[in-house]
Amino acid sequence: MVLDELIERHKINSEVQKDYHVLRFFSAFVAVSDGKVQDIKGPCLHYCPLVELLYKESGGLKNIGAGQIKDNIKSIVEDKIRQFGFFTPGRKFSEQEISVPFGASEMLMYAMRKEIIEVAVIVCDGAGSVVATRPEIVQGIGARMNGLFFTTPIKEVTEKLKKAGCQVVFQDAAIDQIKAVEKACQLGYKNIAVTMNGYVEQDSLSQIKRLEKEFNTAITTLVVCTTGASPERIEEIGTYGDVVWACASKEVREQIGPKAILQISQRIPVFVLTAKGLEFVAGYADQNQIF
Repeated sequence: MVLDELIERHKINSEVQKDYHVLRFFSAFVAVSDGKVQDIKGPCLHYCPLVELLYKESGGLKNIGAGQIKDNIKSIVEDKIRQFGFFTPGRKFSEQEISVPFGASEMLMYAMRKEIIEVAVIVCDGAGSVVATRPEIVQGIGARMNGLFFTTPIKEVTEKLKKAGCQVVFQDAAIDQIKAVEKACQLGYKNIAVTMNGYVEQDSLSQIKRLEKEFNTAITTLVVCTTGASPERIEEIGTYGDVVWACASKEVREQIGPKAILQISQRIPVFVLTAKGLEFVAGYADQNQIF
């Protein structure tokens, strides 16, 4: 598996490459170190409407050769690093503007502002799983960040987050959303939202329901980065997810879409599967955000 190979490379070189991060962009796995793209594996997509929306000059990376796609991915990711400080000590966090219409961090920000949820369990480069209580920090972490699969600790990043009132769950910047949700429950929060990676199967969504019962709390599960999810994972997502982003997955559209009680957006559908999910996304609807 390409993702495992990239992460294993870090483990092999851990003595000399402590600064190492793996994200996903345009279906490609991208390894970053020292603020630069080190390797790109993939992609499998030929076009992405979200890339076209956010990076208009790219044209959604359609109708170009594989080599040029990789060059464009490298350019876009490194531009994001320069602009927002991703994967560096200069990481910027506070953000209140909408970057991605109907994005997960945007919905989290609104839900927190309107006190639908108390806390968000999210993933941040340089810190791993984080428990965040301020809407502008939630948006600052998530805005323009693509699926993050692996990261190593950056001292300056964790210090900034702690000063902003965040709980950095693991000193080694591990990404483990189940344990991070459990930490939020232990801290006494009763209305929690968590982003879960739909592609990686190590975080069992069923465990969220166990934590709800154990701590008598409400946990809204937001499933993101579903492109390439296995049939078994898609079935699990359809069973336990509250809000699901279809990303580029035809299978998610076909198998989860019919189960939705509400679909938001058409180009990249967001499927609301439960009453809890419906209450969550309702926080995103005001005079400026109409479904």
